Amino acid sequence: MDPTEGSMVRILAAMTRVFSGIQPTGQKHLGNYIGAIRHWPAYQDLGEAIYCVVDLHSISVPYDASTLRENTLDTAATLMAAGLDPGRCTIFAQSSVPEHSEGAWLLGALATFGELSRMTQFKEKSEGQASVSVDLFTYPVLQAADILLYDTDKVPVGDDQRQHLELARDIAQRFNSRYGELLKLPEAAIPGTGGRVMDLQEPTRKMSTTGGTPQGTLLLTDPADVVTRKIRSAVTDSGREVRRRGEGKEGIANLIEILAIATDRTAEDVEASYDGAGYGQFKADVAEAVEAMIGPVRQRYLELRADEGHLLQVLSMGAERAQSLASRTVAEMKRRMGFV
Repeated sequence: MDPTEGSMVRILAAMTRVFSGIQPTGQKHLGNYIGAIRHWPAYQDLGEAIYCVVDLHSISVPYDASTLRENTLDTAATLMAAGLDPGRCTIFAQSSVPEHSEGAWLLGALATFGELSRMTQFKEKSEGQASVSVDLFTYPVLQAADILLYDTDKVPVGDDQRQHLELARDIAQRFNSRYGELLKLPEAAIPGTGGRVMDLQEPTRKMSTTGGTPQGTLLLTDPADVVTRKIRSAVTDSGREVRRRGEGKEGIANLIEILAIATDRTAEDVEASYDGAGYGQFKADVAEAVEAMIGPVRQRYLELRADEGHLLQVLSMGAERAQSLASRTVAEMKRRMGFV
């Protein structure tokens, strides 16, 4: 357990319920793992942990319908390979619990056009597009429903999701003010380090399977030799100093942060240990440390993914548990809102 994760566990020690979700958009990469997934197993023993493969969110942008099912199973297998235990947490697919969609429609009556149009992710994903889906615009309301239906105390999210969580809190407050106290106001659990892993080829951009470069995106399923090749070919600068600060140092800074996390050290420690060293040995050490971190995850993923029946059973059991909770919240929301 890294220092950041340990402090998070102490903060959440008195917590009742955790909820978080991840989109099944392609294979998960190192940024997903470092920024979110690696933290999730620690929450399993702090009350009730609920993790959702948010497949409904994934159709808010153009997608391949023929691969959605496979991507959903891939994502579930990745979460379990990273340490989520269906016996200690709930794992399910969002579309299997229709209360998410219904809750989003109800909560949409409390969200405004203005605040949705100000969402940073909507502006980024819609920029330069000839047209965008209504789902992309209303995405944060569905995300609010995801969280609020479960009386969630804490939401492990990256810093880029803070704005969406604040909207969920605002919507909950409006509901409670208008219809009486019901929805719990969740709080964010945001990692102190590793929140943004950058593309290895374009280090000013976030690592991504949809908006990044193939060689700059290190997949959790990449074989060891591919891991080494991608890290050795990572863009740096023309200098030799393993330092985070300075012009053109974005690539080296990214690798320093990755190595620090993979070896449970601080970035300052990493810099000090490579004082006077060149980039060749540094990159070799980064590759070795990353492989040591994700290699066991890859191996376990391959084992889990080969047993599709087991994955479907886990998701089915998780959906049953999730629906038992969400249905009660939606029923009470509808009663208070005046529905028959």
